[in-house]
Amino acid sequence: MAAHSESSSSRHPAMFNPNQKRLLSLDGGGIMGLISLCILKRIEDQLRPRSGMGENFRLCHFFDYIGGTSTGAIIAAGLAVGKSVGELIEFYQRSGRAMFRRASLMRRFLYHAFSADPLREMLRREIGVDSLLEMSKGGRLKTLLLVVVRNVTTDSPWPISTNPKAKFNDEKLPYCNLKIPLWKLVRASTAAPTYFEPEQIEFVPGDPRYTFVFEDGGVTPYNNPALLLYRMATSPEYRVGWPAGEDRLMLVSVGTGSVFHPLRNAKLFGRSLLSNARTVPGTLMRAISVENDISCRTIGRCVYGDPIDSELGTLIAAGEAASPRQFLYARYNPDVSSGGLKVMELDDIDAQSLRMDNVRAIPALIRIGEKAAQGVDFPAQFAPFMPHGIR
Repeated sequence: MAAHSESSSSRHPAMFNPNQKRLLSLDGGGIMGLISLCILKRIEDQLRPRSGMGENFRLCHFFDYIGGTSTGAIIAAGLAVGKSVGELIEFYQRSGRAMFRRASLMRRFLYHAFSADPLREMLRREIGVDSLLEMSKGGRLKTLLLVVVRNVTTDSPWPISTNPKAKFNDEKLPYCNLKIPLWKLVRASTAAPTYFEPEQIEFVPGDPRYTFVFEDGGVTPYNNPALLLYRMATSPEYRVGWPAGEDRLMLVSVGTGSVFHPLRNAKLFGRSLLSNARTVPGTLMRAISVENDISCRTIGRCVYGDPIDSELGTLIAAGEAASPRQFLYARYNPDVSSGGLKVMELDDIDAQSLRMDNVRAIPALIRIGEKAAQGVDFPAQFAPFMPHGIR
């Protein structure tokens, strides 16, 4: 595929094994994406001395396919165009407050809490105004990229990939997905209901049949897009068709922190309609994310991950006796509940303050991310996929 051959040719020869493919999946979670970035910084730092590229090394030189939802889409797009993780951390620190600038009082009351205009401007500035097609042909996209959005008009998830062979990426189609500007696609993936207004994308100017309204991919089953990314990389229908196998395919899934708020004093009739309206969507999103993680740990050979629960444990497959799996897998997603923070010796941080829109928590999020990153030993956990001769 053209897009993939471009990404492969940008690598240092020591980095590239054509028989192995590497996938990176990034969860949604607003400003809590800083936790993901600190973990990615650890991975980048561990790979750099093995790359033969010195300070020029970027994660796009290692991963073949990067997918993200919501804040994960921002990070995925930044990595795919060749930004370092350090640059993305600086972007979040510098721009976080502007991203979550309050909308007018009337808009907050009727529609959404924050204005989308600052984020639109920042995305245009950081990744440009060109379409996916223009960026792919111009060599600006260094990897295959997946961005998850929800099409409100059709009431369906839309995972949009830069794979030039995908069914709806044919340049001859008037509604070719590759004609979408990357900034607009990423902005659509971040349009969380009640937080931000949706994003309208006009595929065919002046034709309402091809004008759609999109919102945050986090309100699909793919706020954690890891299982979807595996499927899109291997299933023939998606026209990438990479072979599976734990010696052929690796999948790294990075979350924004696992948050649970148990109700110790829950009562049978103690919760109001308003309380349920606030909590049920997040509860469902977390449950689906965990289910995707369980599926990946079952289909793949898990080499790292926090315990899922007291029954399943980590599902880390031990020894040669375990049956062959479809890929090598790790899930980096720290527990940021009050109990998890205590285990990390960060119990001075208020777990209740860790919300996707709380930019005042940025210093705490960086502390959590750096602490969680200490558990990442990427060269050991993914030894078969390290550069030739440097395992």
